[in-house]
Amino acid sequence: MGMTDFIRIIIAILLPPLGVFLQVGLRGAFWLNILLTLLGYIPGIVHAVWIIARR
Repeated sequence: MGMTDFIRIIIAILLPPLGVFLQVGLRGAFWLNILLTLLGYIPGIVHAVWIIARR
């Protein structure tokens, strides 16, 4: 995990959909993250950090 991933994780904590967008673009994970963030901010953060750490 490099400095870029660290910055993406910080962004994902502040704005989860933006962190996922920077990682995968407008794919299914982005739309799922928007849904999770709308349903609850914490699930959106967890999903975003998972997506960033996985790739």
